[in-house]
Order: sequence, then structure tokens, then C-alpha cells
Amino acid sequence: MKQDRIYSMLGLAMKAGKVVSGEFAVDKSIKDGSAWLVIIASDASDNTTKKFSNSCEFYEVQQYIYGTKEELGRAIGRDMRSSLAITDEGFAKSLGKYLEPVCNENGDRNGKNESL
Repeated sequence: MKQDRIYSMLGLAMKAGKVVSGEFAVDKSIKDGSAWLVIIASDASDNTTKKFSNSCEFYEVQQYIYGTKEELGRAIGRDMRSSLAITDEGFAKSLGKYLEPVCNENGDRNGKNESL
């Protein structure tokens, strides 16, 4: 049930223009300070996961490993996406509220919180 809500919120954020997707765009949004929250797909490559984990840690951006590339892409109406950045504080806080319990509850299956 919480998963449906998370994916629905991602879709709403996308329609509102508050989601950045794709490796280069997400990396840029982290570095320029516009990203409030980053979601990395659980099936993203180790290199991608490490790259975003390091960037998020350095720039103090909250991050979660959640869902699959296919699920994240479907949620925003695009092809597979290994990473998403939320560029609105309100959407980021709302998503964080739903991601936190799911990621702590089902760490291996749904993801884990890598926030500071």
C-alpha cells in the first residue's frame, strides 16, 4: 500500500515538474543544490550507486535506495531510470515520510535509507 503511494507521489511530482531523472541531470541537480532527495534504483549498477551515494553524502542530500529501474521509470511515465532527484522541498519531505518506514522495514527488498 505504501509502495503505491510512493509511486503515485513520484508521478505527481513529475507532472508538477519537480523530478529530474537520468544520471547526468540528477548529478547536476545534486551539485547545483536543487536536489532535496535522491532515489536510486535497487538494481542500479554498483558504480552508479556508489557515485550517487558519494555525491549525496558530500552535498548533504537525503537519499534512498528504493524500487527497480523499471518501477521508477513507470512511476514517472518514462523508460527505465536508475536515479531520480526531487527538486521541491515539499515533495521531498512527503516522499521521505513514506520512504523512511518502508526502507527501514524492508531494507533488502525495497531499499534502504542512506540519508545523513
